[in-house]
Amino acid sequence: MTRDSSRREFLKTAFAASAVAAVKPSFSEARSQDAHDDKVLRARLAADPLRPQFHLLPAKNWMNDPNGPIYWKGHYHMFFQYNPNAAVWGDMHWAHAVSDDMIHWRHLPTALAPTPGWDDADGCFTGSAVDDRGTATFLYTGVKTVAPERATLRDGVHNFREVVCLATSGDPGLLSWTKGKTPVIEPPHRPHLTGFRDPFLWRDVGTWYLGVASGIRKEGGNVLLYRSKDLRNWEYLHPLASGKWNEHDLANPVDSGEMWECPDFFELGGKHVLLYSTAGDVYWETGELDSKELVFHSQKRGILDHGAYYAQKTQLDASGNRILWGWIPETRPEAEFSAAGWAGCMALPRLLSISAHGELEMRFASESQTLRAEAILVPKDTALDTEGAVNGFAVESLSGEIVWKTKAGSAVFTLADRSGPWLSVLLETPQGSLQKLTVNGKSTELPGRAKSHREFHLFLDASVAELICDQMHAVTTRIYRKPEGPLHLALTDSDLRALSSLGAWPLRPISSDRLTSPP
Repeated sequence: MTRDSSRREFLKTAFAASAVAAVKPSFSEARSQDAHDDKVLRARLAADPLRPQFHLLPAKNWMNDPNGPIYWKGHYHMFFQYNPNAAVWGDMHWAHAVSDDMIHWRHLPTALAPTPGWDDADGCFTGSAVDDRGTATFLYTGVKTVAPERATLRDGVHNFREVVCLATSGDPGLLSWTKGKTPVIEPPHRPHLTGFRDPFLWRDVGTWYLGVASGIRKEGGNVLLYRSKDLRNWEYLHPLASGKWNEHDLANPVDSGEMWECPDFFELGGKHVLLYSTAGDVYWETGELDSKELVFHSQKRGILDHGAYYAQKTQLDASGNRILWGWIPETRPEAEFSAAGWAGCMALPRLLSISAHGELEMRFASESQTLRAEAILVPKDTALDTEGAVNGFAVESLSGEIVWKTKAGSAVFTLADRSGPWLSVLLETPQGSLQKLTVNGKSTELPGRAKSHREFHLFLDASVAELICDQMHAVTTRIYRKPEGPLHLALTDSDLRALSSLGAWPLRPISSDRLTSPP
């Protein structure tokens, strides 16, 4: 996955730095300097008020896509795209973290790294983890720079050939992995192929099925379907699902809808669900899988998250529930997050379900409640103070959870500091059957609702705000302004009267230094 990539600039900078090193320090001097620099960086990250306190992220540097989340021998293992050398995209590895509850994480050694000369020499890109009869197995995207005519990824910056690679682990803690030297799937020989990456899998009656994100130039993105008995010898079948080009000629085919990224496919609530990212958005589709033809027939479609959210990936939890993960990217300039020393974090786990109307629903996994401190109590007969703030309500240190219901008409829910609004959630009812939801200026339409109220669930974590409305409409927002003091709930009298319920909790960080846990 290459969204927001800056690998070319990163390599250029690294080369320039090595060129000016005329006199090399001794090994002991270099190691001492590295230790000092790392200590300084950790202290700076620990004091960064924009750095999340309970979202999963590495101790430093760049991260992106969730890779191969799996519940294994009583623990949740998360792998994700990681650059160990800088806070910009490049040199993709698979980082590794483990948790007992999907909320409190401990970092483990890197699981996958590129091997010079192999087909993953330029990066171990996104993939999946499965249980192959008791053996943990990765199917991942390996990339290597090749001549343009052999490349599958040509986005105006890179000429990568993408293949599907395999790695296995016999370690109960999944600490060590053995990579296969040769790919298990090569890309098809098609002159207009727009990509070949991000494999996902499922198993049915002893047969493995694998989908690969791809597309055709000036036609649209698709998922190519393969099958195998042993995860090593694969037979190509046909496209599982296909989309349409948006008729814009762009250098990166993902931006034009000619390529899909990070697909996922699974059965849920009597339906089949397809997820994928393309043209700047993440989509869900629900429908039916033709069991004979092995083709997905879409019936309903929507946006998975309307904000800063990408590269979605799912897993089954300990109880067999379908859990959604996603990458929250930076929306500030690269120069700023590079200088900050960190970029990106993992979204909180979301529990997926299917509505009575066959639509995809989501809510924050209940495990997030382990973060709650003592509730903020707001009396039913509360009033506004002289500045329009709700008496007794305050969110400290940008770390809180808020749940509220409001009448399904027009209302504003605003968190503000002394400088004014910090986060604003506006619900409007223009003419017609659709309502409009606007979060910090970003709007989306909401379908009509039979119920008389709208339900909202919000998590605030430093520069991250995750909001879900009616268990269906998600908007993830990045806010890079440290508030001046606590956040207060600033409402008008009519907005206050529109509230039918309000619950709020301060949230405990999962570490004392904003570093998630020791690396």
